[in-house]
Amino acid sequence: MNEARRSSAALEVRGLDVYYGHSHALQGVDLTLESGVFSVVGRNGMGKTTLCKAIMGLVEVSGGSIRVHGEDVTRRPPAQIARLGVGYVPQGRRLWRSLSVDEHLRLAGGMRSGAWTVERIYDTFPRLGERKDHGGGQLSGGEQQMLAISRALLTNPHLLIMDEPTEGLAPVIVTQVEEMLLRLGEDGDMSVLVIEQNIGVATAISRNVAIMVNGRINRIIDSARLAADRELQQRLLGVGLHADLEPDVDVAALAAESKPTPAPRRDGPVRIYVSNPTLPTRWSQPVPIARIEAAARTLSTQVSRLDDTARRKREPVTAQASGPPVVLVVGTLDTKGLELRYIRDIIAESGLRTRLVDVSTSGKHSSCDVSAQEIALNHGRGGSAVFGPDRGTAVTAMADAFTSWLRRQGNVAGVISAGGSGAASLVAPAMRTLPVGVPKLIVSSVASGDVGPYVGPADITMMYSVTDVQGLNSISRAVLANGANALAGMVKARLEARAATAREPRGLPSVGITMFGVTTPAVQKIAAELRDDFECLVFHATGVGGRSMEKLVESGQLAGVIDLTTTEICDLLMGGVFPATEDRFGAIIRSRLPYVGSVGALDMVNFGAPDTIPERYRSRKFHVHNPQVTLMRTTADENERMGRWIADRLNQMDGPVRFFLPEGGVSALDARGQPFWDPEADAALFRALERNVRQTGNRQIIRVPKNINDPDFAAAIVGAFRTLFGRAGARRRLAR
Repeated sequence: MNEARRSSAALEVRGLDVYYGHSHALQGVDLTLESGVFSVVGRNGMGKTTLCKAIMGLVEVSGGSIRVHGEDVTRRPPAQIARLGVGYVPQGRRLWRSLSVDEHLRLAGGMRSGAWTVERIYDTFPRLGERKDHGGGQLSGGEQQMLAISRALLTNPHLLIMDEPTEGLAPVIVTQVEEMLLRLGEDGDMSVLVIEQNIGVATAISRNVAIMVNGRINRIIDSARLAADRELQQRLLGVGLHADLEPDVDVAALAAESKPTPAPRRDGPVRIYVSNPTLPTRWSQPVPIARIEAAARTLSTQVSRLDDTARRKREPVTAQASGPPVVLVVGTLDTKGLELRYIRDIIAESGLRTRLVDVSTSGKHSSCDVSAQEIALNHGRGGSAVFGPDRGTAVTAMADAFTSWLRRQGNVAGVISAGGSGAASLVAPAMRTLPVGVPKLIVSSVASGDVGPYVGPADITMMYSVTDVQGLNSISRAVLANGANALAGMVKARLEARAATAREPRGLPSVGITMFGVTTPAVQKIAAELRDDFECLVFHATGVGGRSMEKLVESGQLAGVIDLTTTEICDLLMGGVFPATEDRFGAIIRSRLPYVGSVGALDMVNFGAPDTIPERYRSRKFHVHNPQVTLMRTTADENERMGRWIADRLNQMDGPVRFFLPEGGVSALDARGQPFWDPEADAALFRALERNVRQTGNRQIIRVPKNINDPDFAAAIVGAFRTLFGRAGARRRLAR
């Protein structure tokens, strides 16, 4: 019987009817969630929250049935439904103001045992750990939502119902919740029904999305199709359009079968009226004519028609539909419109599909494919955060908004931009989020200087504009054309290579390995042992090297990590010249990849020539590596500090972790008889790690009585990695 229940759908709703007095709130709702994460979207007042309450037994059901894993829960009391393994995150959080965070969690944690514990919650949401003694009424909105979600997770449900989990949250918290939902779906231990108004989140976390209109499931649609098609979003969810929708009609099929009647030609400006200036519900009163008139806007049909005609002339008919790869031409159209359109036209003439994206912060409207106003909506505080009086603040906000927008685009084949330092600052952060290999090119007047802040760990190509990007002339035309043709060539070559690769057998999985000169022997031995089964990608731990490795982790291009050389943390904490960022290990934490790490080269801080060493370090022990690189031995206190820092990151890793401590020294210079041999300093590092890392069956600290470059130490690393990588969960992630 239990086996039969497990094989049933996680949630099955059939013909569900709910009334509020004489109002028919849910009208024959049919919905099935087999497993994983499933999203339901719709405007306010469409019945989404009522659906949640009906499943949880919080409102009276008039007709139909609700089954959870095959068991009928229709009209059962809420407490009984919860005991059957159904968790609920209500809209509005519903916390106790007088109970502390820890009291909330301990109370929920006693209901059902399982994988989710109070300790795991604190690992997942470190902010709650910092606020564990604060009352529910003392938390910010984001913290309250974290606590509401955590409280539900601690019941270890088989089915989790979440009503507007990202409502009112800052973008960074929205991203965190989105990543957590993706992990829940990947784990397969819990099914999740998410009610959302944020289309970006809803389409990112589930394969299909249900559209709810007037108390019914109007249709279920592929999330990639909905996310990529702005017109379809407006058609299904746009203000004032819901009355025109017919259930169970495929929009694409309808468009293919019917030919629109040509609109009458109008040469002057026209008024665009919105029938509902505010979001309607089923109980809304008719909108007064005066309000509709006041909300209307003027559109110049000549400008619109000219731009649309030009765009359609540039693009093949088959490319105008959503789906094929697209090249984004991005910049500030209010000042660089002529130059960006010149680039776009060259790329379009090569046969590639293009989209012109405006990231201006002036608030001016420009003819383009994606307006600045649409990009600004992707900021957590909307257009008010982007179109402000302070230019620096506006540029930062628009860069954040464009980054959020670009993350949700699924068919980007390449990105190109042109402008000065402001334009480069606007587009570079978003470009850095794209996977390595996607062509990215910036033509800029700053490209002949220090481009590190723009490029970072990504493969961004920067081309010096020679003259300022200000108008078209013989020089700027040549440079911009070179940039456009270069990007077009990169995009075409990559698309052809991907098509050829798709026809060939899959290659070896890739593993990232960090190395420094003083850990080279160990890395060479590890790579030699793994060469037959893995593609070994070695990263030089010079600050950017570690970031580049984690960039590939974020891009899904690595199947695992052997982080042998974590020396960049020395420079981060002690002020060396090869520092990591504060997000070191962040990609591992978020991706949950199999992770084997060690303390390679934590015995040294890197500086330049001897005369560049800070005054406060002048009395320390040094080793001159070459005339331009001077190494400083770390002390016991510094090693203890680094151990605590690393331990905090390891505790946040939910994936399989093995972290090795070489008792015979952490580098070639830290071997017996070598200049940096200091067993006491190493012992302080090892003690700090063992005391602060919360060891579990999945997260272990392992001592090896060898130097890091000893063959036996390399063999231990290889053995641990093969064991972790062979786990079913790791294989499943690789297959995806």
